[in-house]
Amino acid sequence: MRSLSLCRLILSICLTLLPVLWIAGCGDDDGSASDGDVETVEVARSSLARDLSPDAGLSEVKTLAAGNTDFAMDLFQELGNPDRNLFFSPYSISLALTMAYAGAEGGTGSEMADVLHYRLPEDALHAAFNRLDLILEDRQIGSTADSTPLPVLYTANALWVRKGRRFLPEYLDTLALHYGAGVHLTDFESSPEAARGAINRWVSDNTEGLIQELLGSGTLSSLTRLVLTNAIYFQGYWHLPFDPESTRDAPFFLSSGGQTKVRLMTRKETYGYTEGTDYQAVELPFAGEALSMVVLLPAPGRQLSFEQELTGGQLTDICEALTPQLVRVYLPRFAMEPQAIRLDDALARMGMGTAFTEAADFSGMDGAEDLFISNVTHKTFVSVDEYGVEAGAATGVVVGPTSGNPLSTVRADRSFLFLIRDKETRAVLFMGRMADPND
Repeated sequence: MRSLSLCRLILSICLTLLPVLWIAGCGDDDGSASDGDVETVEVARSSLARDLSPDAGLSEVKTLAAGNTDFAMDLFQELGNPDRNLFFSPYSISLALTMAYAGAEGGTGSEMADVLHYRLPEDALHAAFNRLDLILEDRQIGSTADSTPLPVLYTANALWVRKGRRFLPEYLDTLALHYGAGVHLTDFESSPEAARGAINRWVSDNTEGLIQELLGSGTLSSLTRLVLTNAIYFQGYWHLPFDPESTRDAPFFLSSGGQTKVRLMTRKETYGYTEGTDYQAVELPFAGEALSMVVLLPAPGRQLSFEQELTGGQLTDICEALTPQLVRVYLPRFAMEPQAIRLDDALARMGMGTAFTEAADFSGMDGAEDLFISNVTHKTFVSVDEYGVEAGAATGVVVGPTSGNPLSTVRADRSFLFLIRDKETRAVLFMGRMADPND
């Protein structure tokens, strides 16, 4: 596991490939390219500036976050296999798919709304995403009493569109107004590998170099219509770090019945804590205490049933029930190396299958009905140590033409769930299962 540095901690990237128009946020807004990668001659952009005071209050943001949590639990259970490590960013995936949803029509849009648990009208939905993003950016403002750096959390978006493809002004306006986005016009037809190089460089630039090559060789072709990239960057240190001198070797009990040796960190402190008949939950805040990691530890022998029965609403209720209590926490140091997950089959099984067929209707993007999503790939990384958490996630959506006690003890020495969330808005940014710290 890599140690945390002062310059970077947690990052997440969400990459989406679609034959439509997308947004450019933190990248090079002039559309220029260097080193012979690809010539992005122009950035198509709405005349509208991003709305920095969106018409969405905290109640709408919480409604959005609740739906996102339901989607997170649905996807978590769909991906299955409780004996394996799992980590993903539901926020990143939802954000990317919502930008695609802005151009979806008819049954395609209805299916996406159902699977993603949208509970707001479309205009209010985009305004709420914009408001939530601005709230998360504000988490970087201020200072802590002990000079520990506050978390850094921001998103960047870019849309890479095949040159010559026209998009509807209404779609461009939505991307610009709520996601601060423009469109890089890119020569996929004659230079798909050069386009891949330019996109990978953008991703690297927006993730502190942690993701060097998100798109592998052959990912793009002359038929690629659009690539949507979304990067989420988060840097944070524990509000109360663990003492490395207290970290000890200890067994970690696997679901299979075996065990493995881990470095188990420990700290006795007042943390948010709650418990039920089949679980314990503890909240470890990051500096500033607006963002936190929640550890959910199923009771021995209850891991499978706990995961299968847990809903998004129950997860929210557990987080809301956390109250200050003196807790002895044991948590393993662990890292999950980059792992790629194909999400298109899971999303289709969850109910949005039309988007992956020639019957898809993304005509809200360009007025035509010849676009569909060919695959969705999500790639992640996470590392936890005495000082904080480092995490990353990347999502690719490719679109082409149709053809209790005074002292409670939480000893996470067996499989547990964990999530990184914003406490005020209840937004779940990352979620995972640690089944084997040495896997």
